[in-house]
Amino acid sequence: MEKVFYHLPGLFEFYDLYKAFLPLWRDHREYFYDWCDIGSIYGAPRDCIWGGGRVGFGDAEPEKVAALVKEYGISARLTFSNSLIREEHLADVECNALCRMFESVDTGLADGRNGAGNGAGLNGAGIIVHSDLLLDYIRTKYPGFYFISSTTKVITDFEQFVAELNRDEFRYVVPDFRLNRQFDKLNALTDAQKQKVEFLCNECCWFGCYDRKACYENVSRKSLGEDCADHKCVSPTAQRGYRFSDAMKNPGFIGIDDIQNVYAPAGFRHFKIEGRSLGSAIILEFLLYYITKPEHQLKVREEIYLDSSLDLF
Repeated sequence: MEKVFYHLPGLFEFYDLYKAFLPLWRDHREYFYDWCDIGSIYGAPRDCIWGGGRVGFGDAEPEKVAALVKEYGISARLTFSNSLIREEHLADVECNALCRMFESVDTGLADGRNGAGNGAGLNGAGIIVHSDLLLDYIRTKYPGFYFISSTTKVITDFEQFVAELNRDEFRYVVPDFRLNRQFDKLNALTDAQKQKVEFLCNECCWFGCYDRKACYENVSRKSLGEDCADHKCVSPTAQRGYRFSDAMKNPGFIGIDDIQNVYAPAGFRHFKIEGRSLGSAIILEFLLYYITKPEHQLKVREEIYLDSSLDLF
């Protein structure tokens, strides 16, 4: 089976976690499945007006983040998926500064100079984007990036999804998780189209949600600094919050058995893990479940946080 690539959450939000985890990933590859690799880490800093998807709380210094991904040869993705960008937002000083900084980050992936490189052909950084206005602006001003069509577009119509795959501007397209199991249509895609599909694996949103676009729009308004009420989730189990065990029961969930036995043999290689608004403990559980061999999961926990003096209560 060809190697598959995970795209992980929390570029700015979970800098400290990745600073502890990535040395293990590099130095102890025997702990991890050999059929997968880290394709990218995505996220956005706090108060980033181009941000979307989740209200940003990443407070890591961009310079340190850029240095970390360069050291480990991992592609950084800036999550600029605000759907409500207007012309006056394009000149934002902080967002443009981020583009200048990350466009220049050479991870050494294309020529294999970095031994930790992921082999996914992702040299440099990417941009996850919703707004075509912002896409056109960044493509013109910062041509060094590659682009990912954001799942915040809530593409649930398969023909619309195919049209998005056929857009030359995007290297990858993340469909709505409710398309994850439409195997007859997915398997009918061309090989080139399959290489552009990036599935969202662990969504906990209600499969029957009819208000997903409104939820993302509310986040976009907050990112722009607008004074608006919080979106009220319509899920019958909204009060439970995110639970990985609940996500595993979602009809759109993609687990490691699915990846190895269904998606990868069919030619799909890219899988996105959500979680930017969650805590670092649950992100570690995602890393353990999706990329760590069961017999080494305890070792990874011990290296990251678990010791004999830790008290939970």
